[in-house]
Amino acid sequence: MARYVLVGNSGSGKSTLAARLARAAGLAHLDLDTLAWRATMPPERRPVADSACDIAAFVATGDRWVIEGCYADLADAALAGAERSRLVWLDPGVDACLANARARPWEPHKYPSQAAQDANLAMLLDWIRGYETRDDVCSRAAHRALFERFPGDKLALTSRAAIAAFAT
Repeated sequence: MARYVLVGNSGSGKSTLAARLARAAGLAHLDLDTLAWRATMPPERRPVADSACDIAAFVATGDRWVIEGCYADLADAALAGAERSRLVWLDPGVDACLANARARPWEPHKYPSQAAQDANLAMLLDWIRGYETRDDVCSRAAHRALFERFPGDKLALTSRAAIAAFAT
């Protein structure tokens, strides 16, 4: 399998797993955060249709890629045009996600500095804690619904150990 769509809570390990898959198998890597938001302050979501066009363009570049993000609506768009893809839901629990977020290295494609990322940490931790109770496209309910309705190859990884051991 060389086409993956990874979904899960913030801090679940999506970016780490996607980077590992990309390195190990020579896959192109798309972080949905990079196209889900307008570059405004405060940030605001781009129209889903615009993001979906960007996803379709990425998917059309080849058969060897990994797409990752917490947006069930954008993951659904990625899966719609990508037969033979594998949906992987990372669901290690909120406590594991909180621990991962606290240990997260600087993400230069999202933040101009480590200090800017650190300044956002309290908000991120609150966001992670709300995973099971939110009702938006980044919620556990949205990820579960996407997972249940996807008819293709899919896998739920429900522990940090299972995520770490996942291989292509």
